[in-house]
Amino acid sequence: MNQVAILNKKISVREELIATISYEIKLINKEVAENQASINTLKATLEKLKKDYAAMIYFDYRNRDEYSKLMFLFSADNFNQAYQRYKYSQQIAEYRRKKAASILETQAVIASKIDELNKRKEEKRELLTAEEQEKTDLAKEKTEQEGNLAQLQEKEKELKGELETKKAEIEKLNAAIKKLIQEELKRAQEEEKKKLLAIKLRKEERAKKLKERKDKLTKKEIAENKAIEEAELAETRETEMTSEDFASNKGKLPWPVSKGVITTGFGEQEHPTIKGFIINSNGVEIVTAKGSIARAVFEGVVAGVTSVPGQGKVLLIRHGEYVSVYSNMEDISVKMGEKVAIKQNIGTVAYDSDDNRTSIMFQLWKGQKTLNPEEWLYK
Repeated sequence: MNQVAILNKKISVREELIATISYEIKLINKEVAENQASINTLKATLEKLKKDYAAMIYFDYRNRDEYSKLMFLFSADNFNQAYQRYKYSQQIAEYRRKKAASILETQAVIASKIDELNKRKEEKRELLTAEEQEKTDLAKEKTEQEGNLAQLQEKEKELKGELETKKAEIEKLNAAIKKLIQEELKRAQEEEKKKLLAIKLRKEERAKKLKERKDKLTKKEIAENKAIEEAELAETRETEMTSEDFASNKGKLPWPVSKGVITTGFGEQEHPTIKGFIINSNGVEIVTAKGSIARAVFEGVVAGVTSVPGQGKVLLIRHGEYVSVYSNMEDISVKMGEKVAIKQNIGTVAYDSDDNRTSIMFQLWKGQKTLNPEEWLYK
């Protein structure tokens, strides 16, 4: 994961955290408002209780002596009324006690509510501090992201320039390979014509001699002539047989290096890191170990050797109608026209010190048509 992606993830997490903190602050604000309303209600209740209690105390104060209480009882018209007045005095005393208890209870509830309110306010203060810190960190990360993005854009611009240069080099390589293949096809066709003409002339010469000695031929001469004709027939079918043998090994060809990984596939594809940048590859790029030896994927004849700036040395090996191409070679250990065997060492793969990697570009052609090497190499 690149730096921008990591920062985007961190920013997203931080934004979610800020949103969560804001939601918690909102809940606390609601609880604070509810607690404040409850305290206000309780204070109003307490005020009323105090007023009622004060009125009772004032009444008791005015009637505080025992004589007044006794006069209240003895002034009754009868015993029943005196009893009722006695009970009433007791109820007033009980009511006063309950009022006092209610005042104390309400004061305790108010104290508890105020304590809870202060705690929630403290939590809110801490959350607000945390939110401010998160916002500050978020701002820093966004600034850092913008800086990294600018750097990445600059690097991307540089990389695009390098890729354009590489693309131009590959186009030159493909043009050089195509030219070599066209020249090789033309040369092979001319050789084939010469060979067929030579065979035809030899056959005509033999036929003339055989005609002259028709009745004098020995069994040995007849057998020798037949062997020569079979050899000539095999010679005329040599290219066809080689092509058939090569085609029958599709999916079984050894890799052009003993160990490696395909990093660029065949055909058109988007660059792995630069969106919209299309790469068109006529073969596959295989990254291998430094100092690796390249090898022939099949027996054949060296059909071309050239050099392309930026792509190292290039080698072509013909296998009948098919041609295998090995580019980005440091050196080549075989010569034009030399017959090579399958897995024979053909040179050293070049090392790129700028990219710190060793890679070979491998292509397959049939005539002037490119083939996908991944379908031909052993899996």
